[in-house]
Amino acid sequence: MAAPPSAVVFSSHAEAQLFKRKQPEERAQKGEKPQERRGFFQRLFGIRKKEEPEEQSPRTAKRRSADGLPGVSTGLAGVGGGAVVTREREPEVAKLDNARVVLVVGDFLASGLGEGLVEAFAQSPGVRVVARSDGSSGFVRNDHYDWPAKIAEIIAEEKPAVVIAALGSNDRQQMTVGDNREKARTDAWNAEYQARAKAFADNVRGAGVPLLWMGVPSFKPGAMNADMIAFNDIYRGVVEQAGGEFIDIWDGFVDENGAFMPVGPDMNGQRVRLRGSDGINMTAAGKRKMAFYAEKPLNRLLGSAVAPSVAPAVLDGAPVIQPLNPADIDRTAPIALADPQLDGGGHLLGARVEKPAAQPLGIPVERLVREGIAPPAHAGRADDFAVGGARPVATAAPIAPAEPQPLAAAQDTTGAVRN
Repeated sequence: MAAPPSAVVFSSHAEAQLFKRKQPEERAQKGEKPQERRGFFQRLFGIRKKEEPEEQSPRTAKRRSADGLPGVSTGLAGVGGGAVVTREREPEVAKLDNARVVLVVGDFLASGLGEGLVEAFAQSPGVRVVARSDGSSGFVRNDHYDWPAKIAEIIAEEKPAVVIAALGSNDRQQMTVGDNREKARTDAWNAEYQARAKAFADNVRGAGVPLLWMGVPSFKPGAMNADMIAFNDIYRGVVEQAGGEFIDIWDGFVDENGAFMPVGPDMNGQRVRLRGSDGINMTAAGKRKMAFYAEKPLNRLLGSAVAPSVAPAVLDGAPVIQPLNPADIDRTAPIALADPQLDGGGHLLGARVEKPAAQPLGIPVERLVREGIAPPAHAGRADDFAVGGARPVATAAPIAPAEPQPLAAAQDTTGAVRN
């Protein structure tokens, strides 16, 4: 039995609706955009909507540290609020075999100073930085590391051109003086501490090596700063007595009020974090700033060795310029510097030399000055007063002497004449 026509039409209409519903799903699976229905005017005039730009995946900005060292954070995101953008570190050049050695000795600050100096002289092939440090060492615990006794051995091993010492950060503790344990900063403690520092400086001087002594900076614990200032005074006196130089870095790590400064200007004047969160250690920017203070005296001691490397004069594959042929040069005959003709010294000193008689020049100016005769006027010029014939020669007219005249009758203001 055949189905009624209405049922057939309904079935076909349902299939068409189902087909239309499946189209967007299939297009979505294929990644196609669904087509929008166009009205009468859009089909008539061809008005279309502006296509929207394709969405792009967001890019993650690369973040670099503020001290120029990749992978090292300076912690400035919450301090300055600005973006942290710095330069890339330049590759270190190869050092020469005869490069001059800068020996850095001391505690954990000496280790940081060595890192800063390595970066400072990275482009100087004639300078090599060697750091021999012990983070917990000092002058107090000579049972842990005895710097006055070991420094001569280290110098003989490294053969440095200059020694930089950075000591004292661990020395706020009791020290054994004889059989007693003396507290820090007592009279006996100060005397023994100064003697040990002096022995260290004398051993460096005895090795014939210049000595630079970097002072200690301020620290976050307030009780440490008074002791650090006293230590710097001891170091300054000891190194200057040994013929060395003291490098004061205190002002570079305190604010305008003299207080501890964890964040401040680096060597380029940019505001960065200089100290670690503990207020003791240095960040990469702080280490580079310490090295900046040492660069000036080092440059003076090392001389031309600190010059940066330069590119070769002729690169590979570059055209070679041939020098031009020298042109013929007319040589001047040699002149004796002792020849008396050069300075007019043709006569001996004291000899009588007759002055030659002056010869008349015969020029119009001479005749005008000597004889009072003016030069003849040029024809047609403003001073040509001759009228036809020969022009008379101008001569000076004689001046008659003045005769005495009788006194004139004096007249008064009324016009009457008085006899």
